[in-house]
Amino acid sequence: MTTLDLCGIKCPQPVLKTKKFLANIESGVVVTILTTDPDSIKDLADFCHKTGHIMLKQTVDNTQIITQIQRR
Repeated sequence: MTTLDLCGIKCPQPVLKTKKFLANIESGVVVTILTTDPDSIKDLADFCHKTGHIMLKQTVDNTQIITQIQRR
């Protein structure tokens, strides 16, 4: 599993950086994305819905949002 640390980055950068990262990995790979921007919760969910990537899990731990996405 790969981790993409986007803590401290504000909207829309987490989604844009996630999109670019996913474009360069193989299908089926699971990526854990760490963010702190509260907007990234909805933004990453919408991104997955629109692009066909699979959101496996999304949790909030204090101020850190942990999102697991499997590349389509």
